[in-house]
Amino acid sequence: QQITTIRKMSAETFSQAITEVLKDLGMPFAKTQIEIKPLFKPDINGNDKIALMFAPNKGSQLQSLQLVGSGGEKSRLMLAIKSLVAKETALPTLVFDEIDTGISGEVAIKTGELLNQISKNHQVITITHLPQVAAAGNQHFLVYKSHLEDKSVTNIKSLDESNTVLEIAKMLSGDRPTEAAIENAKNLIKGSNS
Repeated sequence: QQITTIRKMSAETFSQAITEVLKDLGMPFAKTQIEIKPLFKPDINGNDKIALMFAPNKGSQLQSLQLVGSGGEKSRLMLAIKSLVAKETALPTLVFDEIDTGISGEVAIKTGELLNQISKNHQVITITHLPQVAAAGNQHFLVYKSHLEDKSVTNIKSLDESNTVLEIAKMLSGDRPTEAAIENAKNLIKGSNS
């Protein structure tokens, strides 16, 4: 019962905090609500069944997360939740595997900024295909596959500054980046770290 009371007291505050982060991530009309209902029979997690209700757009109704939201909207919701949990928890490392799915442009830049902010207090490992998000990193690694005669092998290598620029330029324009793409990559990195 004490856990239920604490959950009910925290649910609205946490929902409001999620909504505020979502505004920064390009979802100004998103709403969340944590629904707490009693279980018929208590289990190891207490007396409550907890559901995250989500309305990603203006005029949409709050619904169960399984029923609503695109991949990009759900990715941003998860990033918002993880960023808030990270503020309150002593997590040494956070791994974001393509948390930026379904986003681009300004929202990708905001996502990179939020990940960079989280990295001030935690080690953050981000797997991304977006140059805006990659540019926000402090240390870069390239993950690639080598195809041997009988199998494929995944490899990883650390990138120095010039190779980081080159790989971000490739993300922008393909395997043969132009000078414009290289300049754009440099500007993205400079803008993300200022």
